[in-house]
Amino acid sequence: MKLKSIISQLNISAQCKRYGLPLWQCPQFLFLVMGAIIIGSILSAYAIGTRFIGDPQIVALITLLIAVVLFIIAAIITQSFQRLAEANRMKTEFVSIASHQLRSPLSNLKWTIELLMSERNSLAPEKQLEYFKILKENSQRMEELISDLLTVSRIEQGKLSLKKEDFSLGSLIKEVIEEMELFAKASNVEIEFKVKESLPQIFADPSQIKLVVENLLDNAVRYSQEKGGIEIKLEKKNKNLYFEIKDKGVGVPIEDQKYVFQKFFRSRNVLHHQTEGSGLGLYIAKSIIEKSGGKIGFKSQEGLGSTFWFTIPIKS
Repeated sequence: MKLKSIISQLNISAQCKRYGLPLWQCPQFLFLVMGAIIIGSILSAYAIGTRFIGDPQIVALITLLIAVVLFIIAAIITQSFQRLAEANRMKTEFVSIASHQLRSPLSNLKWTIELLMSERNSLAPEKQLEYFKILKENSQRMEELISDLLTVSRIEQGKLSLKKEDFSLGSLIKEVIEEMELFAKASNVEIEFKVKESLPQIFADPSQIKLVVENLLDNAVRYSQEKGGIEIKLEKKNKNLYFEIKDKGVGVPIEDQKYVFQKFFRSRNVLHHQTEGSGLGLYIAKSIIEKSGGKIGFKSQEGLGSTFWFTIPIKS
């Protein structure tokens, strides 16, 4: 799997396509060009050195120093281009995702309001109630997207405040499962929660940790394959509580796994199963867990499912 990941990174054409840049502007291609220039410069320096300097050791040392300096400069320039390319990609994805996620509920709101305000509206009260539910659902979708964007903004500005207190993580997880039970049943997904008895409390922000659990469970349900099952575990490991959620869903392709916790990222195979989603949930979850003193990670195999986990320090 690691070999495949390395090979995918060496695929310059794929990397350029990901950034949406022509080949000559792609950071990886520029690095190759600079590498060729560096090699040429080193050979030239060595040839000149051997001609004017008699001691071969001094020539070798000068050539080595020139090579190191040039490679450092090349790496710095390439990383700068890569950061710019990544920022440009995320800006493009943000516009695309935000417009897509807002366009659908706004269209639904407009259509429903026009129908309810129409002079020809002779709908029965029950039918009108159904349309009001549509208004509520679509307004909630927009509210969730805006809330995620505001959370990301606070994270980026270092203003995400945590109101820490003692609480039971097990009880919080049970609460989230109960709240999402109808959604899971509608998706033909069964949730199994395995928890050790008498676990200690943690000292963290319950509202933020709940958001993490909701994001992970929501993803597991949404991307589960038909009649899939979800297994959640909570146990004590050393000085931490260890949370794990395992699904039998679509999984994450090996070439996409390094981007999973980035903003606005959604793997290509996921788009075939679930078009909704901002690509912000895992980025927010990672930021909250790390700010709470824990760690988060995952393992996944395309077509077989994913296992996400995080740790939270136990209150000492």
